[in-house]
Amino acid sequence: MVTPGPSGPSGHPADQAPGGGGGRAVVPALAVGMVVLLSAGWLLSGHLVAGVPPLAVAAGRTATAFVAITLFAVLTPRGRSGVRTAAARPRTVLVLAFLGFFAYYTGTLLGTRYIGASRVGLIVSLLPCITFVVGVLAFREANSRRKVLGTVLAGCGAVGFLLADGAAAAGGGPGTGALLSGGLLAFGGTFTYAFYGYVYRQRMSDVPALAALPAVTGAGTLMLGLTAVLFVPLGGVSAADWGGVAVLGGILTAPVFLISHELILRKGPLFTSALGLAVPFLVRLGEWALGSAEAPGALSVLLIAASAAGVWLTVGGPRAGTPAPAPAGTPAPASAGMQAVQAPPAEPSASAAASDDPSGRSDPSPSPSPSPSAVAAETTAPRNPS
Repeated sequence: MVTPGPSGPSGHPADQAPGGGGGRAVVPALAVGMVVLLSAGWLLSGHLVAGVPPLAVAAGRTATAFVAITLFAVLTPRGRSGVRTAAARPRTVLVLAFLGFFAYYTGTLLGTRYIGASRVGLIVSLLPCITFVVGVLAFREANSRRKVLGTVLAGCGAVGFLLADGAAAAGGGPGTGALLSGGLLAFGGTFTYAFYGYVYRQRMSDVPALAALPAVTGAGTLMLGLTAVLFVPLGGVSAADWGGVAVLGGILTAPVFLISHELILRKGPLFTSALGLAVPFLVRLGEWALGSAEAPGALSVLLIAASAAGVWLTVGGPRAGTPAPAPAGTPAPASAGMQAVQAPPAEPSASAAASDDPSGRSDPSPSPSPSPSAVAAETTAPRNPS
């Protein structure tokens, strides 16, 4: 998952120079690493929820991600200060934990159990489009013909893939009822994560994203853990399964937050969002390679490509491949690992603008009157968002 952050005209955070150092091979290595982690996370999620209650997977995944992210955050004085600031806002933390972790993971992991990882992964890849719709309907954000066209194309491609791939797997795949239930659960979880981006921007934008995540993931762990203990039979979960859940959270989920954040600093949100478009293809091929699904047909591949093209249209700026300043009131695209998040732009307050974060990861607090400043987003999901 990703959280929003400010950017300058080049698409990089205003106090961060582009490039971030480290040589030319760093960005390709980070990009490949993020795509591999996202794809592996979806495949492992699909394997785990086939035998472990999805709520148990969600609770364990969030708990181990919480531990890993907290350890990273407390390594720096700025991170420790931000953790304390976020923890001092319990109401906001609870709302963010519910939207971005409890509801998101519950919906997507339950959906994965019904319809498989590749189908849910494709739905989650629509997050920029869903965030655009939420912004227009709930927050009166500006729209454009390109974004509307992209959202319609992406939605039609995703629905077509769900139906075509399900029909191709008739006899061994989910039935119509399972496709409908799983699809609605996954869409519902993704919608809540779209709201998460807006709430984060409005209530927690003055806290560095990676410093806010320990409090939010901690609250999400309590919500999911309590629900799992009360309503899920945990006695049948083996030690090997818990080990897989720990790998999912600590090794495949938490690093996506860090990698996607670094990529946004170096290359901007559009580049980072575009990486997520490769994930549904790789997950579908991975399911085939592992023997959990039939080989994808030409129609299924075409529909995934159509959905990816729609997302690209939605997140793309006026010049392809170049992050551009977002007009006032227009959400800026972000990438989630669990996937991408868009958030409305906000103008930094005087006090926040005066603060200096040597890591370049702090977000200014919003002022009541937004300006046409450029906005970048960091990545959530989990998956991860993934």
